[in-house]
Amino acid sequence: MTLRRSDFEYELPPGLIAQEPAAQRTASRMLCLDPLPPNSVVGGLRDGWIAEFPQHLRDGDLLVFNDTRVVPARLLGEKDTGGRIEILIERQRGPHEALAQVRASKPPRAGGRLRVHGADAALVVEGREGEFFRLRLEGEETLGAMLERVGHMPLPPYIDRADAPADRERYQTVFARTPGAVAAPTAGLHFDEALLATIRARGVETGFVTLHVGAGTFQPLRTENVAEHRMHRERVSVGAGLCGQIRRTRARGGRIVAVGTTVVRSLESAALAAGECQPFDGETELFITPGFRFRVVDALLTNFHLPGSTLLMLVCAFGGREAVLAAYAHAVRERYRFFSYGDAMFIPRRHDLSG
Repeated sequence: MTLRRSDFEYELPPGLIAQEPAAQRTASRMLCLDPLPPNSVVGGLRDGWIAEFPQHLRDGDLLVFNDTRVVPARLLGEKDTGGRIEILIERQRGPHEALAQVRASKPPRAGGRLRVHGADAALVVEGREGEFFRLRLEGEETLGAMLERVGHMPLPPYIDRADAPADRERYQTVFARTPGAVAAPTAGLHFDEALLATIRARGVETGFVTLHVGAGTFQPLRTENVAEHRMHRERVSVGAGLCGQIRRTRARGGRIVAVGTTVVRSLESAALAAGECQPFDGETELFITPGFRFRVVDALLTNFHLPGSTLLMLVCAFGGREAVLAAYAHAVRERYRFFSYGDAMFIPRRHDLSG
């Protein structure tokens, strides 16, 4: 069956797109999908709260997070010709070099200098790699240090406001430790230290992957035929220690519970070659759509995703398209908050859909 982008569309009133985080990390709502009965496409729904999430976990489960850290990667400035620019550092390549998106009235030329507000040195355009510009920072200050000093948090395009000082904390998970992302692994934003302590007290292990979320996560499909879409590449690291945790969890009958679609893509990428999770350090462009055979993840906590997006397709592959879209319709009716700073869903995997 040919999958179409329009198969994953839904109506979303703009007023449901969260522009600010909840007052506390654990104050968000959580919509729970019940396991589907045999031969059913739509299961039960339960409205709840993130603070109740530990009740959905079992002694012996393994909860996996993405520990990437969002970099203040958005820079404002001017070209050497005076035109205003906005730079989004997609990936750092050493202390003074990076790949970046540059928004300007006219694309900057090779050899041109981009002056950044608040910075002492300019970024020099060295050429292009596909849609990205190769930039080199002049002077002795490292690019990482400059970003921390004058960069802005790269809030998603659907958040219609400038970043604020509070976003440096709230658009970041409490366990973020490996810098490199330009978008947050948003399901992890719901956790604070107290909730993590409660989860561990229930006998639930925690583990971590690293996937540096790129700006391509917001890239819409440009074709109606889903099979023609090509995913952006993202850097992933799945360590041997986590793979050992997964094997031990399986042996004791526990579940692998992913916090966010980035964790799903990381773990399933690490299992593609051998059929089980193996250490993996590289890039992934895995595109998960209905019909994908999941090898690792048993349950998923995730936020609500954009209509027609690759992330919504992943969630539909995991929970069943009809069941997930019915849950989204319920969430709209009940006025859940959507997208990065919004509410969450907890979904058991549809084993009968994934082989």
